[in-house]
Amino acid sequence: MTLNIILVSGKLAKARAITLGTPHFVMLGVTGFGAVLVLAALLHLFALRFAADHNFPYLQSLFPTSQPGQNEKSESYLRENLNAMAVRLGQMQAQLLRLDTLGERLARVAGFKPQELMFDQPPGRGGALSTIPGYDLSPTEFAGQIDQLTRQLEERGDRLGVLESLFTLEAARKKLIPTMVPVEGGWHSSNFGWRLDPFSGQQSFHEGIDFIAEQGTSIRAAAGGVVVQAEYHPQYGNMIEVDHGNDLVTRYAHASRMLVKAGDVVLMGARIAEVGRTGRATGTHLHFEVRQRSAPQNPMQFLRLPG
Repeated sequence: MTLNIILVSGKLAKARAITLGTPHFVMLGVTGFGAVLVLAALLHLFALRFAADHNFPYLQSLFPTSQPGQNEKSESYLRENLNAMAVRLGQMQAQLLRLDTLGERLARVAGFKPQELMFDQPPGRGGALSTIPGYDLSPTEFAGQIDQLTRQLEERGDRLGVLESLFTLEAARKKLIPTMVPVEGGWHSSNFGWRLDPFSGQQSFHEGIDFIAEQGTSIRAAAGGVVVQAEYHPQYGNMIEVDHGNDLVTRYAHASRMLVKAGDVVLMGARIAEVGRTGRATGTHLHFEVRQRSAPQNPMQFLRLPG
């Protein structure tokens, strides 16, 4: 089979004839078929990449051979993210437990009962349903929220630790200030300041407070400190002095019996002596003084007297 093609043009001096035979037709057919195969292969490759990148179920169902590898890759990525989030969750739970413990200790130092603050229960939260549509967090946003919350927990824990140290130090200082009445149930018969001396009748300065109490009544330390003196004095009788630091000293006089000695460390409320009438006294009572830098101070400025 042959095909004659005659080309006629104004630029040609004469017409040209082209003859196509069977070999030419076979070559054209093979070339066209090859072009179709190449085009089909390119379309197939493009569809595979498009289905994998955009996660279209319909396209993925047309090319099932691409799903197993992609699914395994997705599952591996999801598993790694879940493992990382589980680690962060464990860290946050440990930090939350630490904050609860710190909160309970601070509550006790501040005078609250831990159960009153309900550390073991989540705080109440609520509100009306928002009119603004919500949305689900993406994995990246969720991980960012966890990172931010972790940093906040660490900061709160550090601040609470500093606050606990300050509270503990302040509580210790308060225990070294003579605020406790040294005699239970006693009432004071003579105040701090100028008065008529019970022996001479002259106007004289009384450097402490006299508490009336029965013989043998317990005398207790008004604050924690170190006993610096426990001996008989010609005017104070059996006398005890306790140093509380910061140049603050309390004095307990006219005791019938002393229960501590110099060098002993006593806590607030510790029993240190018994009421008597030794020394310059008209009856059984406790003469109590507070001295700062050796100067007498009004004990009423320190004591928490009932009423």
